Amino acid sequence: MTGRILTTEPHITISYDVVEDVLYADWTGDQTKESVMDGCDKMLYYLKLHHCKKVLNDNSRVTSIWDDASEWVAVDWFPRMHKAGCRHFAWVYSPNQYSRLSADKSLGYGIRGVIATTFDSKETALAWLRVME
Repeated sequence: MTGRILTTEPHITISYDVVEDVLYADWTGDQTKESVMDGCDKMLYYLKLHHCKKVLNDNSRVTSIWDDASEWVAVDWFPRMHKAGCRHFAWVYSPNQYSRLSADKSLGYGIRGVIATTFDSKETALAWLRVME
């Protein structure tokens, strides 16, 4: 995925691909509730700024559990993402089993309005986003 980098933090890099019209979040390293909340709020800001409907949320380089933020992601952040225009959310799993469990825990709360689907590779996630309208 190519695109213009919008922000780079120790825990996340966010870019926007104008050709694909996809916001790309590349999470890195150990995550805490604070880093998840910060990164998610930055994603929301850029989603609004670019009037984007699709997100590729890449956790493939996440190395820790972050389940203390799972409920917040589901019940607070996802509704705000939906209100801002997000409709399709491709979530690439981390190879770290605990990070995967955190993602599944978030989705287990039930996401409304946004179609959120998990993937094992960025390529498959992007291919899915390309066919979503």
